Amino acid sequence: MARPNRKPDNKPPKKGGKRSLRGKGPTPKAEDRPYHKKYKSKEENQRKRTERKRIDAKRGDRKRDFRREPKDHVDTVAGRNAVVEALRAGIPAKELVVAVGVDIDERLNESIRLAQKMGIGIKEVERRQIENMTGIANHQGVALVVKPFQYSSQKEIFARATEPALFVAVDGVTDPRNIGAIARSAAAFGADGLLIPERRNASLTAAAWKTSAGAAARLPIAQITNLARSIDDAKAFGCFIVGLDGDADTNIDEMEIADQPLYVIVGSEGKGLSRLVREKCDLLISIPMSSAVESLNASVAMSIALYAIDRKRSEL
Repeated sequence: MARPNRKPDNKPPKKGGKRSLRGKGPTPKAEDRPYHKKYKSKEENQRKRTERKRIDAKRGDRKRDFRREPKDHVDTVAGRNAVVEALRAGIPAKELVVAVGVDIDERLNESIRLAQKMGIGIKEVERRQIENMTGIANHQGVALVVKPFQYSSQKEIFARATEPALFVAVDGVTDPRNIGAIARSAAAFGADGLLIPERRNASLTAAAWKTSAGAAARLPIAQITNLARSIDDAKAFGCFIVGLDGDADTNIDEMEIADQPLYVIVGSEGKGLSRLVREKCDLLISIPMSSAVESLNASVAMSIALYAIDRKRSEL
């Protein structure tokens, strides 16, 4: 049987031999589909947030949760004993903060009197705000906001140095109380200034100032960017660089250059002087002590060294 003649099909063949499908794009997220339950939850959450913002704005600061706010980066002294002692020591402060409804005792009364006498502002705030400011929960309802320490420059310290010059520097001393104690010893033994590197060292905080017992106000103190460069400057100034090192072969009593201009460096109690600083020293000296003790506190070691230098200079 003959096949019937078919009209030729001039249409181009379809891809794959099947009708191509037109895409509708990616599937929307569940919370963006009006018929989905998550869409209703999203709308409800947005409504609640809007209502909460409205209520918070109406209440103002009365219901603020200071614990959730970022902490203020201010240097403070907290606690009744600490605050009154700081004011007695004359720490430069800009504000005395007292909690609303706090119980008044003799210490707080004295703190308020001293603040008024020194012209320091007194502010009453919520207890939680003091906690946020100080980072301390047991602040006893009082804190003292301390002014940033006004450093001298190394250039100024070198220019005002006496003969023979005596400079003190620290390398890796991170406890501010050690910095304060070193400043106190440096002032007591006639040092011309204290140099503190910005990195890996504590700065002159309220704790350091308090430990210095007011010496920080009498001793020029500089914050330097690079200790190695400061050492080079001291060498150019004519100083011998002396490092305190517990493993040094030379005893501090054997130091023969005490009458020369000196730049004395102490390291941290654990690691001691860094490698680069040790290599730059002209002389490493040790402090004799009982073998039962591994190392001395940085401030104690510096005090002994400065006493030995002062004694040798007085004998000449």
